[in-house]
Amino acid sequence: MSSVQATAPLQVGAASASDRDALPVHVDLCACTDVDAVVAAARAHIDRHLHTVGGVLFRTEAIDGLPAFERFVEALGQDLMRYDFGSTPRSQLLGRVYSSTEYPAEHAIALHNEMAYTTRWPSRIWFYCDIAPEQGGETPIADSRAIYRRIDPAIRRRFEERELLYVRNYRPGLDVPWQQTFNTGNKADVERYCRDADIGFEWRGDDELKTWQRCQSVLRHPATGEMVWFNQAHVFHVSSLEPEYREALREMYAEDELPRNVLYGDGGAIGDDVLDEVRAAIEAEKRLFPWRKGDVLMLDNLLVAHGREPFSGARRIAVAMA
Repeated sequence: MSSVQATAPLQVGAASASDRDALPVHVDLCACTDVDAVVAAARAHIDRHLHTVGGVLFRTEAIDGLPAFERFVEALGQDLMRYDFGSTPRSQLLGRVYSSTEYPAEHAIALHNEMAYTTRWPSRIWFYCDIAPEQGGETPIADSRAIYRRIDPAIRRRFEERELLYVRNYRPGLDVPWQQTFNTGNKADVERYCRDADIGFEWRGDDELKTWQRCQSVLRHPATGEMVWFNQAHVFHVSSLEPEYREALREMYAEDELPRNVLYGDGGAIGDDVLDEVRAAIEAEKRLFPWRKGDVLMLDNLLVAHGREPFSGARRIAVAMA
């Protein structure tokens, strides 16, 4: 048996304020004794809640370890993605199950929609709590529809009309190396991926690479028809860095030569104050819940952004994307 522990919305595409407050919907599946039973019980809740609230948290003891997590996700009929053209360091844990972003525990990771800095992104994403954090370490989430509505309409129009240009300069010792980003040390494979994904690229010297790609800033959800804020401008923009580091980089490099940055799609600079307003809107919609071992959080990646709170002690959250 299973029980929903939050008010459920009644109609696809009609998430009310009370529904957003229920994000994520909590579903108790502790009575399920194996993965097959969890899958069977989970399907109805996914169909009911994923396109309305946008996120479902399954609490179960039957998913015990990474193989069981992978089996659960694959049993839902999902074709899992490789983490190619990634922007953060991760480790492959099992098949197409990865670690969550491996940034130092004392740093927060800003809320974002997975891979919204490119034109190939997962529509669904799962997080599995293999080791519950000792202190902190929550995965905050936020409704991307509510973020869109909260942002100043003038900023929304500017982003929508001009779109965004993400620029990355891969230099040894700065940011994630291109070999890790593309999961290969073969330059021909990198070039093939970039051409297929409509990513501009230029090799510089023996081991330096520059890439750029024009991308969306907002989207209309294909199932609900709602507008969502869907980009990582506030993450890629140089204003996301600590002030001293930011100013040092700006003294060394032009805007399009920074290790990573984002411009308007026409190449114009985005003001720091604009991104500060975006960050404030995202922060205002943030929701937190505590992790327990065995938890699986399933998100519609277009409807819900996610991040990471600082933590101490052990923590292992695995990720799968489809």
